[in-house]
Amino acid sequence: MTKGAVALVLHAHLPYVRSTQPGSLEEDWFFQALIECYLPLLGVLEHNDDDAATAPKITIGLSPTLLSLLDDDELRNRFPNWLEARLQLLPEAEPSLRHAAVHLAWTIERHRQSWLDCNGDLIGRFARLQQRGVVDLLTCGATHGYLPLLRQNPEAIRGQLRTAVREHQRLIGERPLGIWLPECAYYEGLDRWMRDAGLRYAVLDGHGLLHAHPRPRYGVYAPICSRNGVAFFGRDSDATLPVWSAKDGYPGDPQYREFHRDLGWDLPLEKLEPLGLKEPRPLGLKLHRVTDHTLSLDQKQPYAPDIAAERIRQHAQHYLRGRRQQLEQLAATMQINPLLVAPFDAELFGHWWFEGPAFLNELFKQGPTEGIQFTRLRDVLQTAGQLQLCDPCPSSWGQGGFHNYWLNETNAWVVSEWDRAGEAMVRRCSRGVGREQDLDLLRQAARELLLAQSSDWSFILRAGTTTDLARNRIKRHLERFWLLMAAIDDNESLPHGWLEEVQMDDRLFPLIQPLDWAMVHRETMQR
Repeated sequence: MTKGAVALVLHAHLPYVRSTQPGSLEEDWFFQALIECYLPLLGVLEHNDDDAATAPKITIGLSPTLLSLLDDDELRNRFPNWLEARLQLLPEAEPSLRHAAVHLAWTIERHRQSWLDCNGDLIGRFARLQQRGVVDLLTCGATHGYLPLLRQNPEAIRGQLRTAVREHQRLIGERPLGIWLPECAYYEGLDRWMRDAGLRYAVLDGHGLLHAHPRPRYGVYAPICSRNGVAFFGRDSDATLPVWSAKDGYPGDPQYREFHRDLGWDLPLEKLEPLGLKEPRPLGLKLHRVTDHTLSLDQKQPYAPDIAAERIRQHAQHYLRGRRQQLEQLAATMQINPLLVAPFDAELFGHWWFEGPAFLNELFKQGPTEGIQFTRLRDVLQTAGQLQLCDPCPSSWGQGGFHNYWLNETNAWVVSEWDRAGEAMVRRCSRGVGREQDLDLLRQAARELLLAQSSDWSFILRAGTTTDLARNRIKRHLERFWLLMAAIDDNESLPHGWLEEVQMDDRLFPLIQPLDWAMVHRETMQR
């Protein structure tokens, strides 16, 4: 076995896209992630968990908003009908796509049975995998808030982290020790708030470690420890580029499934009307292959699952041999065993890259033969000796490695809105309330503030996709926040039935604690 190990880290996250309307775009986002990513991922991990000696080892972050969606009974009850509607559309594909359509129907049926067998309890399945030592489950910011842009009110950081830890413990059954920092974004002093929430380790982009002070002796190939007692792991670009890059990596192979061509675009509108659609849109029914990047979508060829399966085996072997070569070269120059940390969005595996879960399955199957050991971040820290003391560098894994993707001409307007609302929340939570009904209002205001802070909406504004939805989400949560605060501060009455409607829409974080936003003395912050 090659000295050292590979730590695969997946970040599973969706914004809180709960919708009361069946057939909504937000519902599609969640259900497509279920059938394409989370169910296949669980299947891979559970299938390979028979032998403790060769069981997979992986770290997975489950964001609190995703956990809230997975825990929602109404969404769980709607999912089977959503699947059935798509299965009924597959026979409508043209004859040249029949083989790909049959394969996709078989895949959906298999995962649907997996869903039915557990009664939709994916949270319980993830928790059992952690109990068996297969998975190390991380939390995230409560609503994936971009923490460096919330630091104007440090209590907002504390609210994001403490709420996340509390919700993780409620649903998983144990407190998380590690966190996937939203967008891997770090700023000086954030480790104080991580420690305050009981969080002990996180992943940063490579330059978060490479530009740490002092510079780490082993670069990104060993964790460091901050002066506040929090460990940080650095992303290794060589271990991630072959997997995440659609242009230069495996997902762009001509034999793999094409993401952008969808049956929802190809079928006539009358075939989509039973789904309640008034215009074409992606349905998660993709039957073509990449073919050639220079071709337009209407020139893509039918997907051939058998050929793609062989490419998966070849690419997994290529990836493992590349990591073995890396580890052997590093081991020759390091006095400790090297670690390659490979973090990815979980949705890459299955949603963006259909073959991704099968690729992971091949990695775990071929790993022992190729001399590669996989590990969890938690296990690394439990067996590591003393870590080098370093202060991480401010960073993110966004474009350019810093904060500009979430702070630019398309979305900078929201930062001042966060600051103003955050300051009002801190003032009110520091003073407290005198009536029980006001405490209920304050709890809901905290939920609305957290939901408005989601980095997903800022990302969408910058990316230019579904921008109206993102802008409306931000404004809706802020408007609700200010109405709730006015009802508390000025004793203004709320419209009849309004509060009940809001509580039905945004019914996450039942254990939320307004005291998390109470003012912190600035000298405490400097410790």
